[in-house]
Amino acid sequence: MNGPTAEGRKLSRSFGWLVLLGTLLVIAGIIGLVYTGVATLTSMLLFGWLLLVGGLVGLLHAIESRGTSYFWLGVVVAALNIAAGVVVIKHPEGTAEALTMFAALLFLTGGVFRLVGSVVVRGPQMGWTLLQGAFGLLLGLLVLFDWPHSSLYVLGCFFSLALLFDGLGLIALGIGGRRIVSMVSERLDDTVPTADEPITTAEDEQK
Repeated sequence: MNGPTAEGRKLSRSFGWLVLLGTLLVIAGIIGLVYTGVATLTSMLLFGWLLLVGGLVGLLHAIESRGTSYFWLGVVVAALNIAAGVVVIKHPEGTAEALTMFAALLFLTGGVFRLVGSVVVRGPQMGWTLLQGAFGLLLGLLVLFDWPHSSLYVLGCFFSLALLFDGLGLIALGIGGRRIVSMVSERLDDTVPTADEPITTAEDEQK
């Protein structure tokens, strides 16, 4: 009796932590949407530190595997990651401008390909594909025409939206998980006999 109940409480607490983490991510996402400039610089610094730490870890791994055929390849890749991380950390504004330009070009090319592909193929979802292509093309043009000023808010907006939706997903997962645990615990409480109730067997029922 105490075993399943204790496990259910542990699972419920774990899902509660997911809800708490999701709430923090939602709050961070909302704050980032309000202060997109700060969110952009924060995302660039996080990106730079990820590159730097990943490069250092890759370098240590390459040193441990020295003497193998891929030793120098690992060293070169790690050195590139470290160099890129240092550049991003020292110049977050310039990195944001470059990545914003790259994002605008991706939106433009993706929108053009969707528009052309939907007209050529004329599939059953042609209208939806045309809408996606037009939206991507319009978004790329808006970002490109306002560049480099758009670099102050585009990446921060994307970063904040990612935090917001990830947080909402964690909240939904945590609430759903707690409901399932509660339902299972109630079922177990109904089916498991208490200490005062006699446990009946098949032989007892036949008698």
